[in-house]
Amino acid sequence: MKEIKTFDEFYSSFYADRWPFLKTAILEPVLFLPFQKELKKPYFLNLASYLAVRALGEVGNQEVLDLCAAPGGKTLVLASSLGPEGFIVANERSSARRNRLKRVLEEHLFPERLSRIKITGHDAGKWGLYEQNRYDLILLDVPCSSERHLLEKPSHLKKWSTNRTRHLAQQAYAMVLSALMALKPGGKLLYCTCALSPLENDGVIERVEQKKGEEVRLLSVEIQDPRVVAEPTRFGIQILPDLSNGAGPLYVALLTKQS
Repeated sequence: MKEIKTFDEFYSSFYADRWPFLKTAILEPVLFLPFQKELKKPYFLNLASYLAVRALGEVGNQEVLDLCAAPGGKTLVLASSLGPEGFIVANERSSARRNRLKRVLEEHLFPERLSRIKITGHDAGKWGLYEQNRYDLILLDVPCSSERHLLEKPSHLKKWSTNRTRHLAQQAYAMVLSALMALKPGGKLLYCTCALSPLENDGVIERVEQKKGEEVRLLSVEIQDPRVVAEPTRFGIQILPDLSNGAGPLYVALLTKQS
């Protein structure tokens, strides 16, 4: 097999003839949704991100953990369906990103709803060591390759290597295992990335299934919106901008922990 040395060679090995069109689409304007349900003012987020969070269903009076919550758009979508007895823990390890998360939530949420969101700054990969079997819903939007940002900033693209996506995939794998420990039996874990690298997407979920076996079960991801194409992958779905009017890229997999 030919050794992969460049960014384009790596992604062409997965997307083949589609890659040039996908690469061009990534640099086109994003399809943003002006989300405002139960908010003081609209928050503009990628339509794919909104649709992914909605795949978790209504929050209601459940306990929710958003493990990598900054900048906060997905947390706002979760909070929009929060019931009077519901509660959200919004976690972000980076202090700078956590400050941004706090600012976004304070600027957009009314006080009563904001009072039922706790902001924390812990290591998502170790969370399950301290809390087990607690949360009904967990959103895990992991740090990833974010190829859109790489392509937008040539200085970052120059630093790209296959080792980086492998490292991020390993980090994500640890976070999923940690999240599953914190999840209640019967609860739902939504894993998502904005990465195009399959190592960070299906590759992570495949390793989790191999590790956990019958302890976890994949659920179908229900996304129906005429503006996007939810392309099925082996373990989840992917929304890619070349077929979805600029929405995405976003990978989503939905897991439950067996009782």
